[in-house]
Amino acid sequence: MMYFFKCVSLWLIVSFYVPVIGNAASFVRYVNNGTTSWGELKGNNIYQLSDAPYLSGYETGKVVLRKDVKLLAPVDPHDVYMTGFNYKDHVPEGQKTTSYPGLFMVPAGTLIGPEDDIIHPADSINIGYEAETVIVIAKRADNVSVEDASDYIFAVTAGNDVSARDWIPADIQWFRGKGAKGFNSIGPAIVTGLDYKNLNLTARLNGEIRQIGNTSKMIHNFDEMVSYISKYFVLNPGDLIWSGTVGTSEKLNLGDVFEVEIDGVGILKNKIIQGK
Repeated sequence: MMYFFKCVSLWLIVSFYVPVIGNAASFVRYVNNGTTSWGELKGNNIYQLSDAPYLSGYETGKVVLRKDVKLLAPVDPHDVYMTGFNYKDHVPEGQKTTSYPGLFMVPAGTLIGPEDDIIHPADSINIGYEAETVIVIAKRADNVSVEDASDYIFAVTAGNDVSARDWIPADIQWFRGKGAKGFNSIGPAIVTGLDYKNLNLTARLNGEIRQIGNTSKMIHNFDEMVSYISKYFVLNPGDLIWSGTVGTSEKLNLGDVFEVEIDGVGILKNKIIQGK
């Protein structure tokens, strides 16, 4: 309970501060009349792009209204990298932190967008939320130094790493428990120009605050993770790296609505529905 009140106090102090280090721009991926497109969101309008913004997509001249389209996951990655126990307030009591990021991967097919429902598998009795900050890779990264890592980060978005907690202990690894279809939502946009080292995150379950954090509190920051991951794997444009979650997590029930809000990015909001 004391942690909750501290979180609320922090939220009241910092909720109006959005750290920007460059020209901020919001990019989305959407469906309009059966066609999937990329676009830059400017107010109530979306300016269509020829390709993904991290692949140098340019404006085509076509403009659609935000209200007339369905937003999809705002990125189409090849690989999705996640991090476990990367905030001290999420590390179980008695468990030591490591000198390197605790990585795992999930399939790109697990991703859903800001207007999709999170699927609760019929054979799981305990899925939980994990609100996270997510970065999008800008260009091919192979053996990148920590000092140069910022050049390889394109944008930031919000994510909810849904986890089937009853599956994870029984499986050899976290692939199914963390990466089942319809689990991991991202969005609503990917946003450039934000200070990814100092972003506030607020998560709400059915309108009530449940998680609050700031990327400055990450044990291994995004620059370190880009460098570490690129030492062993090749990162490509559009690939995602998730921050790991903050604080504690609770069970999600059918009909619940979970929101993740990040400075300058907007609100990612999804409802929990029954799966097969």
